[in-house]
Amino acid sequence: MTLRACIDIGGTKVSVSLNDPVRGLELLAHQYAPTARTGDNDALARQVVTMVDAACAQLGVEPMVVQDAGVAAPGPFVLGPGGIELATPNICGALAGGDARLPNDWRTATLEGPLRRRFARVRVENDGIAALEAERHWGALQDIDHCAYVTWSTGVGCGLCVGGVVLRGKQGNAGHLGHTFVSDDTQAVCGCGNVGDLESLVGGNSIHKRFGESASTLMARAVAGDAKALQLVDELCRVMGRALYDITVLLDLQRISLGGSVFLHNQELLLPRLVDQLRGRLPAMTDGCELVPAGLGDRVGDYAALALVG
Repeated sequence: MTLRACIDIGGTKVSVSLNDPVRGLELLAHQYAPTARTGDNDALARQVVTMVDAACAQLGVEPMVVQDAGVAAPGPFVLGPGGIELATPNICGALAGGDARLPNDWRTATLEGPLRRRFARVRVENDGIAALEAERHWGALQDIDHCAYVTWSTGVGCGLCVGGVVLRGKQGNAGHLGHTFVSDDTQAVCGCGNVGDLESLVGGNSIHKRFGESASTLMARAVAGDAKALQLVDELCRVMGRALYDITVLLDLQRISLGGSVFLHNQELLLPRLVDQLRGRLPAMTDGCELVPAGLGDRVGDYAALALVG
């Protein structure tokens, strides 16, 4: 038996599943745990290995049958001596703009190097890029050569594809849409330290900081017809819609697949408003671009890591 590890790292939790190539897309032996944030800066990589071993024990197989690992992880990435390391503000406590409550002084979390000591083959990609590949394999972006996947969730992430080629950049950080500047709002501070970037204005965490309520509560009030909530939702969609417009005209896209908890849980409210921000603006470039919900729905994260080893 040969199994593959599918590893999805988030700022809040880590998810690990195993896949048997013979069984297609089926994901086996799910393991979940809060993201490791204490100890040495290889703690996250060691946690991943432990979780893969636990998944093997759940299936009753030896850990060494797993030699391939696909890892979808939040950026930004930096290249260290052993490969990709995470410079992620909600994981690494020493970063400017990071959460002062984080119980570590990491500037990076080593990842690829420690994993390569355990697995024969490791592929680490930004989670936006991994989700893009999943959507291109099995979701709403199949057979689309000029496309993007955008997640509107706790943060804002993106994966980009032009001419059938997925864009990665010099350190695998292409597509960090959430950290592009969209405002001079000096009250909107992102975890990365930027003031007025997209994530600081519309990310799920930022919505709570700005308005004193969760995204889900705000959206529910808007759906119920609350005028103030509807005004705030319109403003969020104006900002997010401009970002979607920017990548559409910059890359001449055909389709953007939208995922993430903020969007998917409220797509009937948000999608028409986002479409309105795109339509009618430079029609020669925007009329040919569709905004669609992620074809894999709320399972896009589950399949993102699988797409890296599939």
